[in-house]
Amino acid sequence: MKVSGPAAPTSQSVRGPARGATGFALPQAGSTGAAGAAAASAPASGVGDISALMALQGVEDATERRRRAVRRGFGLLDRLDDLKLALLAGDAGEAALGRLSRSISDDRPTDLQPDLAGVLDQIELRAAVELAKAEVRRTAT
Repeated sequence: MKVSGPAAPTSQSVRGPARGATGFALPQAGSTGAAGAAAASAPASGVGDISALMALQGVEDATERRRRAVRRGFGLLDRLDDLKLALLAGDAGEAALGRLSRSISDDRPTDLQPDLAGVLDQIELRAAVELAKAEVRRTAT
């Protein structure tokens, strides 16, 4: 695309003020501004409702619980993959075991769908088996 230089604005993009719009006006010097000052300093309505908004944000719906459970499952699978790669590289995988142990100790969402809970149970069981195997290797040496 070639740019040949600055172009003048087209007639479609130039707009004037809307008809009947008053615009900005300063108060008259002789008028009393007490009513305007009181209105300007009045607190905004609804400020007391912030606690209600915060409480609503703390409520977790089923979609958010499912999203957290899926994120937890994928995180545990990633930690298991890290451990597998460390063991294949000949490393003891202590760092990967530590991350796996921390991941499995995180809070698990409750009240999940049975199929999702079953998958999470299987992933957590596999992670627990790997942690137990690592403990046996540590005590054997």
